[in-house]
Amino acid sequence: MKITFKLYATLQDLLPAGAVKNAVEIEVADDASLNDIIDQHRVPRDLAHLVLVNGIFHCDADRDDRNVLKENDVLAIWPPVAGG
Repeated sequence: MKITFKLYATLQDLLPAGAVKNAVEIEVADDASLNDIIDQHRVPRDLAHLVLVNGIFHCDADRDDRNVLKENDVLAIWPPVAGG
């Protein structure tokens, strides 16, 4: 299935070729977990601080769950940000 994959701040350099404005459409397995995608794109798990699917936060404990993503979902990831 196809989803939109977005990486922000220091993670944006890990996006595949063809990314525009921090986003790229990617093909993932129907049963892919969030951590499967994070690992596939070499995002260090400790830097995947804020993980959102369609704007809904997914904590570390939920990122190995299967069948979370649906066709055309948006997976967005931010690293930890220092400052205030």
